[in-house]
Amino acid sequence: MADFYEDTIAAAATAMTPSGIGIVRISGKDAFSVADRVYRGATNKKLADQRGNTIHYGFIVDQGQLVDEVLVMLMKAPHSYTGENTVEIDCHGSVLAMKKVLDAVLKSGARPAEQGEFTKRAFLNGRLDLSQAEAVMDVISAKNDYALKNALSQMSGSVARSIREIREKLIYEIAYIESALDDPEQISLTGYSDSLNRVIGEQKKKLEKLLSTFDQGKMIREGIKTVILGKPNSGKSSLMNLLVGKEKAIVTEIAGTTRDVLEENINIQGITLQILDTAGIRETSNIVEQIGIEHAKSHASNADLILYVVDSSIPLDDNDSQILDIIRNKKTIILLNKNDLVPKVTGTMLEKLTQFPVISISAKNNIGIDRLEELIKTLFFQGDIAFNNDIYITNIRHKKILEIALEKLIFVENSIAKKMSEDFYSIDLMGAYEALGSILGESLGEDLINEIFSKFCTGK
Repeated sequence: MADFYEDTIAAAATAMTPSGIGIVRISGKDAFSVADRVYRGATNKKLADQRGNTIHYGFIVDQGQLVDEVLVMLMKAPHSYTGENTVEIDCHGSVLAMKKVLDAVLKSGARPAEQGEFTKRAFLNGRLDLSQAEAVMDVISAKNDYALKNALSQMSGSVARSIREIREKLIYEIAYIESALDDPEQISLTGYSDSLNRVIGEQKKKLEKLLSTFDQGKMIREGIKTVILGKPNSGKSSLMNLLVGKEKAIVTEIAGTTRDVLEENINIQGITLQILDTAGIRETSNIVEQIGIEHAKSHASNADLILYVVDSSIPLDDNDSQILDIIRNKKTIILLNKNDLVPKVTGTMLEKLTQFPVISISAKNNIGIDRLEELIKTLFFQGDIAFNNDIYITNIRHKKILEIALEKLIFVENSIAKKMSEDFYSIDLMGAYEALGSILGESLGEDLINEIFSKFCTGK
């Protein structure tokens, strides 16, 4: 396996779609000599003889045939993304040009890179720890401003620094216990359990704080699953179209038009919403509509947010009672729609009945939507999200590891309470220490590392 990662690899680092510029990346100990076999500059100087962090103008040739006019960027180890000699060829961005440049490079001694192999090499070469490497993919797949900021924060090492601080405290205590057990005449453990208990309490709070951010972090990364509920013709589909900014849902005067669940991602004030428009909730004998209503109820049960659309121009009825049962324990905003018509239902009535916040809107006339956006931001993020000092855990792998480490520290507390031998403390402290190390990529099996990087795109 070591030999496999010592050879030279190449791949397109930009998407194989028409664009102004395409980039072909080469990385490995022979990157410069591979590039020299296909590059022709204005002079006969070899790229391998040039300084790092320089750019050179010339052409790519394949078996004497001109392929493209290019700029070539040189980065010498260890001052590159992968920590290896790296060459990036900036060519014209047509699919054919990129393919021909890459083919020429592969013929000249490089092999095709695996998915995520450039970042994997950065990890294996110590340029990134595993939490930073995983954040690279989050940067690439970020759906909104907050997701991008959080991913960049993690890529700069925010999670790693927090984990290392906890591990430093734990390894000090492990070393103290082991030293005391080896040399009890010089190092006393009298009263040590009280001191250790304080340290464990402090580290538990840090782990609990990190874990408490996961729900918000998940919504930052993936979006807030938002289900629109209401009776038929309450204006759900009109609201969907207004939020999405296009005619996503069919709007008619015929009740029950929406049968299937319609889904769309939108960004509001830097937050992603996974909007789902569902079938209107009512009693019906139509089997297709019944299926749609069951789907609506199922999605509502798993929603982060319910937007309950009420037609203010008609009285509440048994169908509304059914909806209120569905949303009883869910985070909900009631949208009192059609405020341009004579009201039969008021916001005061709904607030007394439900205790949910109520916003008067007109989906038809685009009234009240700005208040909805502000309320969503306040409900989920207390009005703002700052990344100066805050860390949001977004990775389920990290969450599971933090839970394991927390459990180990609870075991230590229990052992102290039971006045057990100090070597029991050491075992669980080491368990927490090693678990946290796996967030950084220490003591991980090759299969798990391969699985993590297999989720990356080929050029990264």
